[in-house]
Amino acid sequence: MSLTDRFRDPQAARWVVEKIRARSNRPVRLMEFCGGHTHAILRFGIPSLLPETVDLRSGPGCPVCVTSAEDLDHAIALTEVPQVMLTTFGDMIRVPGSRTSLAQAKANGADVRVVYSPLDALQAARENRHRPVIFLGVGFETTAPMVASAVLTADAEELDNFFVFSTHKLTPPATVAILDAGEVALDGIIGPGHVTTVIGSQAWRFLADEYAIPCAIAGFEPLDLLRAILALVRMAEEDDPAISNTYARSVKAGGNPAAQRAIDQVFEVTTANWRGLGMVPRSGLQIRDAYQRFDARCAFSVAPTPAVRPSGCRCGEVLRGVLTPPQCPLFGKACTPRNPIGPCMVSAEGACAAYHQYGAYPS
Repeated sequence: MSLTDRFRDPQAARWVVEKIRARSNRPVRLMEFCGGHTHAILRFGIPSLLPETVDLRSGPGCPVCVTSAEDLDHAIALTEVPQVMLTTFGDMIRVPGSRTSLAQAKANGADVRVVYSPLDALQAARENRHRPVIFLGVGFETTAPMVASAVLTADAEELDNFFVFSTHKLTPPATVAILDAGEVALDGIIGPGHVTTVIGSQAWRFLADEYAIPCAIAGFEPLDLLRAILALVRMAEEDDPAISNTYARSVKAGGNPAAQRAIDQVFEVTTANWRGLGMVPRSGLQIRDAYQRFDARCAFSVAPTPAVRPSGCRCGEVLRGVLTPPQCPLFGKACTPRNPIGPCMVSAEGACAAYHQYGAYPS
């Protein structure tokens, strides 16, 4: 039996499901922060296995989705700078800005390229020394170390044509913003697996200590998620909030110190603009003064048009867990993967895309 098969074992899954059913005696609402978890939960049909007492809500765990319209419009405006090559991950290309998208900018003649890593953007800068190459940095603590590494390499090689437009965000402050807003009552948090591999399970200690809400760190296989749900149901039933690491094969209490050092060397914490949450204090990463020459925000002066919100799109409420995607009036009608109105329908980690792909909505 392969390692993957072990975490998809039907007999073991049935055993955990029965444990959840036996322990769950009152309604609990759990939020999975990570968009990867949302897709895994729906792909493996986990909601259909759970008792009616367990309500799962998606959170703001899709970095493409939470990129603000203002930041996206700024990035699109950068494509109009003479000779600029703008590089980014594939998910960002089709996300609609206020009036256009990077895909449309590319169709209109802008040099917009999809890369798989910031190191690919760095290589493009090496090969095009006469042109500015901008990497649109999107992601949470998971991708920030790679971007930091690219900046440090560019500094060591004295590249003067490589730039980063950072929209990197930090996950714990966003969770705080949701809890403090009080729009949706939560009984537990399914902690993001990949993010917590970097920041460590102890980074979520505040949930139990300050909010009396349990958190279970989960991987991405069915048994990972079911074990996390069981841990949260148990802690909620016993009124015993704590941090449970059900993804110990990847996540350590202190996280990844080398990745943390790279982030701290290149970036500093700042206020960030989140789609659906607005301005969240100490939730973003901006390039430090020592590396400011690589900061596209400082290197290029552009004037993006004021952001306009798409009429009827409820993506922001979906990201806050206030609504499920099918509750948006545009879902599956005006807004589809072929014709997305909001970013939640575009990204591979978007909740609306997951609900649509796996048919998790009324016919």
